[in-house]
Amino acid sequence: MPKIYLSPSTQENNLYVTGGSEEYYMNLVADALEPYLRASGIRFTRNRPEMTAGQVIRESNAGNYNLHLALHSNAAPIYGTLRGVDVYHFPGSINGTRAAEILADNFRVIYPNPALVDTRATTALGEVDRVRAPAVLIEIAYHDNPDDANWIINNIGLIARTIALSLTEYFDLPFVEPLQPFSAQVDTESGRGLNLRDRPSVRSAVLGSIPDGARVTVYGLLPEWAAVEYRGLGGFVRREYLDFD
Repeated sequence: MPKIYLSPSTQENNLYVTGGSEEYYMNLVADALEPYLRASGIRFTRNRPEMTAGQVIRESNAGNYNLHLALHSNAAPIYGTLRGVDVYHFPGSINGTRAAEILADNFRVIYPNPALVDTRATTALGEVDRVRAPAVLIEIAYHDNPDDANWIINNIGLIARTIALSLTEYFDLPFVEPLQPFSAQVDTESGRGLNLRDRPSVRSAVLGSIPDGARVTVYGLLPEWAAVEYRGLGGFVRREYLDFD
């Protein structure tokens, strides 16, 4: 399963023109994104609001991540004069550039003015050029512009869904709408364990075996597979071997 480092802004002093802060609203986006990640089989580590940028970078670099995803909102050099979504990536990173392009394409579908959504190569942002993993930093519109600030505030769920859709495209995973998590019991009928797999395919790697009769938490459903978690390990199982009570 792919694993990302999820890094909503820790900039509590970057204030929205409409009230609230960049840290507050980007953490709301991350909160809304988490169920999509679990449902689609994307593992994640998330930063914490009290962390500094340097601590975030060090924690990301200490792990083994397939993508570093930073969530921010922007401010113009001349207050309130700009609008749009910018997705930053490192110029020498093939995967980072590809992720940025996918995100920008999908944001063009939801942002009011698609022409103002762009990708930008940079070597001046620590969460792009100082992390080991391929990285993207999304500036989700301008919080010093009333129209953009209100767009963010009124579209938290849609923004999160768009990011999730982009990540599943990037990782070549099926997009799964999240469910309210619920418990199910493994029932293999043979008494043997149930394979927990990396992806919803019998050809994918086996992450472990879940004992017959054990209970799992279900986060999302596909026609033949379920995204589940068992003892802290997430993956996919054949849904025919789950008893939904």
